[in-house]
Order: sequence, then structure tokens, then C-alpha cells
Amino acid sequence: MATEQLSSSSSLASAMTPYCCRHCGSRLPPPFLDLGHQPPSNAYRTAEQLEEPELSYPLRLYVCPDCWLVQIPAYASAQTLFQADYAYFSSVSSSWVEHSRRYVAQIVERCGLGSASWVVELAANDGYLLQFMVQRGVPCLGIEPTAATAAAARGKGIPVEEVFFGLGEAQRLAAAGQQADLVIGNNVLAHVPDVNDFVAGIKALLKPGGVVTLEFPHLLQLLRWNQFDTVYHEHFSYFSLGVVQRIFGRAGLEVFDVEELPTHGGSLRVYGQHPEARAEGVRARVGELVERERGFGLEEMGCYGAFQGRVDRLKDEFVGFLLEAKRAGRSICGYGAAAKGNTLLNYGGVKRDLLPWVCDAALSKQGKFLPGSHIPIVAPSFLEQNPPDILLVLPWNLATEIRGLYQSLANRGTQFVTVIPQLQVL
Repeated sequence: MATEQLSSSSSLASAMTPYCCRHCGSRLPPPFLDLGHQPPSNAYRTAEQLEEPELSYPLRLYVCPDCWLVQIPAYASAQTLFQADYAYFSSVSSSWVEHSRRYVAQIVERCGLGSASWVVELAANDGYLLQFMVQRGVPCLGIEPTAATAAAARGKGIPVEEVFFGLGEAQRLAAAGQQADLVIGNNVLAHVPDVNDFVAGIKALLKPGGVVTLEFPHLLQLLRWNQFDTVYHEHFSYFSLGVVQRIFGRAGLEVFDVEELPTHGGSLRVYGQHPEARAEGVRARVGELVERERGFGLEEMGCYGAFQGRVDRLKDEFVGFLLEAKRAGRSICGYGAAAKGNTLLNYGGVKRDLLPWVCDAALSKQGKFLPGSHIPIVAPSFLEQNPPDILLVLPWNLATEIRGLYQSLANRGTQFVTVIPQLQVL
């Protein structure tokens, strides 16, 4: 059936590509979204590096017509993308830290965690979440491959292993008696090149009655709300619940619950277990959401065919807005040197002539330059000294938080603008 749908869709082309699906191995058809060649979104540049060549890779989305996993090929290795000086620190966002605090409170109660439990977080970053486990006296371990964020987590009293997680690492921990009552993976599943090995590792790491929770942006929301800026090289895959069910099933795990979250423009939190242990029965909302995904068309090739046109129209409107602001002599500054903003700016070909500055609260980014566009990153204090007519909020998922932080600018007449899902003044 999938082959018939593919061959009937001229917009997605008639030939297959050299790339194979990272889950099922099927040959992938041509991409349904092409954002050109771009550098890795978190590869911030120093002033010295501006004089050096800059690597860029194709940024294209493919959908597998057999298992329906949406993905980009691994043009760059995980080791290249997640280096020692990786500049993303989760604790910079107060709303994300609060989201994590609430999760810990809920999951500790739901799983009955205590001083005799063992919790492992995959991609623990700077300890934004496990700090709350430590405060509750729950023993834990963070797995975090990037040195800068791992050091920050250790500074919060969290033990960290500085490795990439997979089946081999899970088997080593299990052999050392470190199987987990709870495995946590927030916004890491998309970052994994070998998703089958990663989930097999979770299976090996879980105790017989253990639970895994994973959070990830929901593919349905990406397509529904034009969230093309969440496509970048660090995100190898883009998930629906139905696809995660299949990946879990192949590894011998079972999704038994799901929650829909507002984070990152619409995310899912899935709960998994060993089916033979069945800590809980499968909730009805799992099947209901899978049916809603199918109703939207996530398992039909036609669902993907119109996305490029919608993305291009929005990009053109955004660039036109910046050009008009320049013609009118209005000052403009960006806020948030986020990966999603880099995808947007680089696809639009935006440089310093249209967006002279971007502010960011992360000390690790200040004084550097955005990849590709080479727009300088300055401290937020710049805004008070140089209040702009327009503040372009690039991490639109944090727009409410950012506007609240800078209400004084709004009181002075600054307009707060976001681009996704549509260009709008807040």
C-alpha cells in the first residue's frame, strides 16, 4: 500500500534516494522539505573563526513510506555536532526548569521513588532536572556526552558519566548492578543517529519493573503549525506516537501511557515498560492519539507534499518584513540565539544588514556569532541600553516568558514579533 501511495505522488518524485531509513532500513524517497545547505545550528563561531571556512550540510527532511519515521540523513556525526564546548544549557530557561521540577514531583509519586531507587537520565545536560531528584534524596546518575554541560551538572552534586548512550553503555551499567527503576530522556530521542540501538539500550538498562519516560516534539504539531525551524542537523528524527510504538516494540518495550505537553510548541511524554512485567496496563489515550495521528494523515504520503510550499511562503513573508523594517528605518534586534532561530535565519539568507544583533542570556554564547549568518550575540543588557523598535523572538516557544522578562521594553514601545506558526506581533 505504501509503495502505491509513493508512486502516485508526483510531488514527492518517482525515484528513491541513496538513503535508507534509520529504523526499518527501507529506501527513502526524495525529501519533502529542503532547507538548503546550513551549518550545524549550535556551531557558534568565535571572532577568529569568522576568517576560516565554515562547514555546512544539506538540511532536508525525508519520510519513510514503510514505517513513517521522518528523518534527516546523518550528514554529520553526533561527535561532530555535540562537542565538548556544546553551548546549549537547559537551565537558562526558567520555564523549562519549572517544567522539570513539576515532572520530578509527579513521577516520584507515580513510581514510588525513594532512597532505595535508582534513576538514570539520558542527556542530563547541566543537571536542570536531576537536581530535583537530588533534593528529594533519590539516587541518580546523569549520562551526558558534552563536557561543558556535564561539568555544570557535577557542580550541582549530580554524578555524571561523560559518554554517548547506547546498548553497549547500558549493558555495562547493568553488569555493574546499575539497572534503573526510572530512565528519563527529555528531548534526546531526536538527537540519536541509531535510534534502534538507543532504545535497545533503554530496554537493557531498565529493571524488570522499571519505567522509561521520553519527551520529544510531536511531528503532528510540526506539520500543523509550520514549525520548520525545529528542523536542524542535531535532530536526526521527528516522531509521532505511532512510530515510537513501533520502535519500542522492535526493542521489546511497550508504550503504556502518553501525555500531550505544551513545551517546544507541542510535545509528547511517553511512558514505556517491559510488557512481560506490566507495571501498568496500556491507557486508552495511547490508541486514541495514534488514531488521531492517522486521521491527520501522518501515515499517508500526501500529508507531506504541501509542506515545502507553506514553509517557503512563511519564509518569504518573514524576509519581506525585515526588508520593510529596514526601509522604514526601524531598529530591530533578535532575542534568543536558539538552534531553531538559526534554521530560520539561514534559510531566509538573513545577515547583519537585516538583523544586526541577537541577545542571549547564556554566557556560553555571548561574544560569539551565529553559525551561517555571523550575527553577533550580545548580553541582554544590550536591550536596556539600546531599546529596539522591534524585538524578534526567535525561540517562539518561550515568547511569553521573554515578553514578561522585558515588559519595560514593551512599555517603551518595543514590538515583540514571532514568525512561527505565522508572522505576528505579540
